Amino acid sequence: DMKRKDAQMRATINQKLIETGERERLKELLRTRLIECGWRDQLKQHCKEVVKQKGLEHITVDDLVSEITPKGRALVPDNVKKELLQRIRTFLAQQSNI
Repeated sequence: DMKRKDAQMRATINQKLIETGERERLKELLRTRLIECGWRDQLKQHCKEVVKQKGLEHITVDDLVSEITPKGRALVPDNVKKELLQRIRTFLAQQSNI
């Protein structure tokens, strides 16, 4: 029952983020911050290395995504995560009907 309530709350929050346009603003902020800190360039370089290792004709896009996703998540700087989390908390604090 707790898992169901948690899933419902996540769905409600996500719906609010979408309805208000805040989700798009957060995505744009994240995109900007990741470019600014060099994350995008690091990940691009990692992709090149993976393709070079496995060979272009032996790798699919899905293989590449599954290979780089853990590294991509690990490379997101803590300050970027904290900034996004703070923005979400502020947004939720302003929502009286959740």
